[in-house]
Amino acid sequence: MHRRKPALSLPGPNDILRQTLPNGITLLIRENFTSPTVVISGYLEAGAADVPRDKIGLAGFTADVLERGTRRRSFAQLYEEIESIAASFDLNAGLHSTSFGAKGLAEHLPVLLDILGDVLRNPAFEPEQVEKARAEILTDIQERENDTQRMAALAFRGLAYPEEHPLHWSQTGYFDTIQRITRDDLVQFHRLYAPQNMVIAVVGAVKAAAAVQAIGDAFGDWRADRPARPPLPPVPRLSERRVQRLSLDDKTQSDLILGWPGPSRLDPDFIPCFVANTVFGVFGMYGRLGKVIREANGLAYYVYSSLEGGRAPGPWRIIAGVNPTNVDRTVALILEELQRIREARVPKEELQDSQALLTGSLPLQLETNGGVAHALLNIERYKLGLDYLQRYPEMINAVTPQQVQEIAQRWLDPDHYALAIAGPAG
Repeated sequence: MHRRKPALSLPGPNDILRQTLPNGITLLIRENFTSPTVVISGYLEAGAADVPRDKIGLAGFTADVLERGTRRRSFAQLYEEIESIAASFDLNAGLHSTSFGAKGLAEHLPVLLDILGDVLRNPAFEPEQVEKARAEILTDIQERENDTQRMAALAFRGLAYPEEHPLHWSQTGYFDTIQRITRDDLVQFHRLYAPQNMVIAVVGAVKAAAAVQAIGDAFGDWRADRPARPPLPPVPRLSERRVQRLSLDDKTQSDLILGWPGPSRLDPDFIPCFVANTVFGVFGMYGRLGKVIREANGLAYYVYSSLEGGRAPGPWRIIAGVNPTNVDRTVALILEELQRIREARVPKEELQDSQALLTGSLPLQLETNGGVAHALLNIERYKLGLDYLQRYPEMINAVTPQQVQEIAQRWLDPDHYALAIAGPAG
């Protein structure tokens, strides 16, 4: 009985309204009157997967310029209006979609939705703002070239994913691709923005019916179609070791990333992989990796593992920041830990500790309206079901030591991997 009670307070079918507008926008609403605020989060189907090779960075560039003024509101007017109600909004382009959001007082929900609707549907693409956005992106790319962790991450993607897959490339772009993008390219890409399969979540101190009405007022008359997106190319398992060392001679730290293309969020292996990753490089001070590499041997400033499951097979990575003299020893210990989790089953008590962390942290992640909205979007994006959060503890606790070992044997290959190292030479 005690294990079932917490699930009843988690968002579920009893308190999440799901509705689809005639133009294809799916709404997810959850009332929460514990504070007078509201969060809007959503996404639409336009992202880096829609960008041609010679215009890499176009999706993010477009999202950036959209924040800089509409045909109704100049850049200055837009931010003056947002600041006058102590609110905020943002856009961010990903692989498959562009996300958007806003937060403020619940009484301003209609205004926030009107602003988001205006930004998404009526961008001005003023030439001056296009060039300011370009300059900021180019500055960010220049800064990336002097950042050991970002350069290691960039190199890792190039090693782990085939050239024809968008995950091979930086979604931010490169000097030549960003410089090549024109205002007309931005306008053309924006034509992919459409209400089909768009999702909007609203969480906060507003009645569900009122939220549905406000969204309908802002987006209900939007009529636009985007062409079908061809499927992404397959991502093969790595069949060799691929190693790249990048020299950044003015640095005192090396960053290394070792890993593989992992499971997509839609893969049945994902939940067992998620648990295995927590055991391996998350629990406590970075799981087994932290105990051996950081605590026992003092080799790393930080070391952890990260599993990114999306619609595509996102990377499963081990990330470490080390003294340059410790790189090879750190890699050797990582490979030893990979062998250990493959060869011997995780003790039941160790597994239960990680499971308790994952189930116990869920309510904390849902304490804020933003946390709930994020969870609702993932539920819709991956078709998990409105009762997913209530089923989550049971799914996590159902993972066995045998499953963790099988997952490690299937996905964590110490003989075939991608390894990127960025830092001073020598």
